[in-house]
Parts: sequence; C-alpha cells; structure tokens
Amino acid sequence: MSKIIDFHTHTFFSDGVLSPAELVRRAECNGYGCIALTDHADSSNLEFLLERLVKFVRETQPYLSIKIIPGVELTHVPPAQVKPLTERARKAGARIVVLHGETICEPVPPGTNRAGIEAGIDILAHPGLISEEEVKLAAEKGVFLEVSARKSHGLGNGRVVQLARKTGARLVLNTDSHAPSDLFTMEWQEKVGCGAGLSPSELEQVRKNMYFLMDRLFSDTKSV
Repeated sequence: MSKIIDFHTHTFFSDGVLSPAELVRRAECNGYGCIALTDHADSSNLEFLLERLVKFVRETQPYLSIKIIPGVELTHVPPAQVKPLTERARKAGARIVVLHGETICEPVPPGTNRAGIEAGIDILAHPGLISEEEVKLAAEKGVFLEVSARKSHGLGNGRVVQLARKTGARLVLNTDSHAPSDLFTMEWQEKVGCGAGLSPSELEQVRKNMYFLMDRLFSDTKSV
C-alpha cells in the first residue's frame, strides 16, 4: 500500500483553487496513485461539471500514471433529490458519486445521510451526525463512510470511527482538498488516521478498503 488514494477533492469548477491538471500533478508529486475529482454539484450544474471533468480525464489520462476518477459531490441537495441526482450523475459519466453528509458544522438537511445510503452512492462524506442505524445500513448497502482530513468536517471523525468499528461499516480516508496544502502526504494521512482514533491495523484496513473501492470503480464502470 505504497501509493495514496484520495476520493474527495475539488477543482476551480466549484470552490477549489486549482485546475484539474494542476491538482492532479500536485497529487502525483505527493505520492498519489489515484485521485477523484468530485466538485460540488446539485441539479443546476451536474451535467456541466461532468462534461468537463470526463473530457479532462479522457484526454489527459493516457499521458499519466496516476489514475484519475471523474465524479461529483452532491452538496446540500434536498434528500428527495439524492437518488435521482445520483442516477443522473452516473448517466453523465461519473465514476464515483460522493454525497456531502450531515456534518456537524454545516446546515445539511436532516435525512441526507439515509437518503444517500439508500440511493447507493459510493461514499458518504464526513457524516458526523449519523446514527448507529444508518451506519448499519451503510454496511449492508456497501456504502463507504468517510474519515475527513478537512479541519471543520473532521470534528465528527471520532463518532464515525466508533460506529463503524461497532457495526462493520467500511471506512475511507479522504482530504476534501480545496487547495494544494490540503493534499495528503503519507505522513499526514497517518496523522489524520491516528487523530481519528484508528489503530495502525485499522488504518491499514482503511487503505485496503480504498484499493478495493478503486478496483470496483474501474471494473464496474465503462471507460470514459
């Protein structure tokens, strides 16, 4: 597990500061083997984003060794819209669908976590306000729960780790990068995992989860 995987980042197509090319290049220099580009999306911009990100990946991937995954982070959408937007995203070429979960620091609509799990998203991001019942459902549905390196969203990491440990839900560890300084190094990834309460063996399992999800995303989805 020598390469970093990160399934949650943002470019200047939403509120990140870097172009897709620069974000990917900086990630590659930090030791990444795979990065997902998951800009914030709702019903207004979903196809706009994916048209551009899918085109970027299609035209750029052949020249790089780092794997790039085009996707979206559905953000602050009404729970009733989560399933149809997930379906729209996949139809528009998203290899990965991340949902902005019920973090403790933003007014995400109640019911978002459950709606995402039931819709079959890939990753529920920083879901600090999640119930044990919802974590059990995520385990059953194969939805991954995020441990977040983002300073505000990461305040709920401890609860997510505790409930996942209790229920068997699978975790991933992402940056939610918006700027170059947000990207992981291997050392920073280990510190974030430790700070969230993961033991060294649990952190290694999280890394295995991420390789598993990466392989699943590339095997289940047609080439962009």
